[in-house]
Amino acid sequence: MIEFVPLPLVDDFLVNYHVGHAVLALFVLSILGAIPLGSRKVLAINTVLFGVLFMLVVSMGAPSTYAFLGLALVVVAPLLYTTASK
Repeated sequence: MIEFVPLPLVDDFLVNYHVGHAVLALFVLSILGAIPLGSRKVLAINTVLFGVLFMLVVSMGAPSTYAFLGLALVVVAPLLYTTASK
């Protein structure tokens, strides 16, 4: 009797994605989770941390476009932090 094993189904789905996609999804979810807090400083700190993470994820096999995204986030986030009032 052949048992149903869902692991090949999951593997077939995930083979098209890499670490950069996962970090991008986490970044979007963390931004959506931080918006209800109403603090631009929290958003700026979150953006800086993910900017550094995007620049590091390129060493794990992600395309170099994630490094450019990380560099842009690292440049924009301090501006967001300095203009935040609370």
